[in-house]
Amino acid sequence: MAESLNPPLSYEASATTTHPHVATSLPSEVVSCLKNSRFLHLATCDDKTPHISLMSYTYLPSTPFDPRPTIIMTTNPASRKTNHLLSNPRVSLLVHDWVSHRPPTRAPTQGERDGSPPPAATRSSLASLLLNLNTSALSSISTTITGEAQFLESGSEEESWCKARHLENNTFEEEEINLFGQQQQQQDPNARRPSVSIDTDVRVVTVRVTEGRIADWKGGVRDWVLLPAEQQDSGLVNGVAS
Repeated sequence: MAESLNPPLSYEASATTTHPHVATSLPSEVVSCLKNSRFLHLATCDDKTPHISLMSYTYLPSTPFDPRPTIIMTTNPASRKTNHLLSNPRVSLLVHDWVSHRPPTRAPTQGERDGSPPPAATRSSLASLLLNLNTSALSSISTTITGEAQFLESGSEEESWCKARHLENNTFEEEEINLFGQQQQQQDPNARRPSVSIDTDVRVVTVRVTEGRIADWKGGVRDWVLLPAEQQDSGLVNGVAS
């Protein structure tokens, strides 16, 4: 029987550590996902009340202040996630390269949902190929990262450096395609769009990347742990626990 191209509705049992990967470097698919995704989901919790935020972020394999892989984010000091992080710095991050656009389904309410191509548009193999041409190579994994968030000291050298890198990483070219798949239009072709800026009162948050979990499109789950470089010769073979 041919393998299904649809992602599963449930994943393999993973209540405990599953297919652990322990190494001194991040799995290559995690690095690729962190480098190429534009947003991540930041999950926080306070007094048993969970909260999730869609965040712009910057991934760096290291910084002058930390040799470990680091994720940089900024947040308004008067936000729910800031309040959560001040009382509970434990966070979970979700980064993925899944294509979020829903293709046609067999549901009887198909015609009531706007923005999705009708089933007739995907009945031929050519139509299906064209529909998925730009996205088929992207949908592979999601990775969850767990750790502790840290607010950088306001006015510190580290905060200024991380804020500058975060601004650079989230300033895009003039011909950027916007979030709705349409090219940005300008009234004056000679005018430049306003520069992206970061308010002076925002808080800079960093999360050190040390452990997480990969879920792939076939329903597989793998846990990974990043060890410090100094442990490379401590029971590891080619960077992987033997």
